[in-house]
Amino acid sequence: MSNPFEILENRLSNIEALLLDLKHPTTTTENKRFSVKDIAKRNGLSELSIRNYIKEGKIQATRIGRRILIDESQFEKGLSEVKSLKYKR
Repeated sequence: MSNPFEILENRLSNIEALLLDLKHPTTTTENKRFSVKDIAKRNGLSELSIRNYIKEGKIQATRIGRRILIDESQFEKGLSEVKSLKYKR
């Protein structure tokens, strides 16, 4: 028979490794940034609508020089907010 303490030590080291992975994830999820024109094409919206949503604060965007870039996650979050506002009337 094998030593029960060795089995416990192996299991504890596995648990420790899993906890370290949870604490310090190795994969980084990088959000893509799109221009107003790209977002409009991808979602079938007009550029003016997207610019209005940005001005109203419904979608957060970053301005780099003259370009306006929108994170994909921020757009999805803002778009769900816009859709919910449509049906509140």
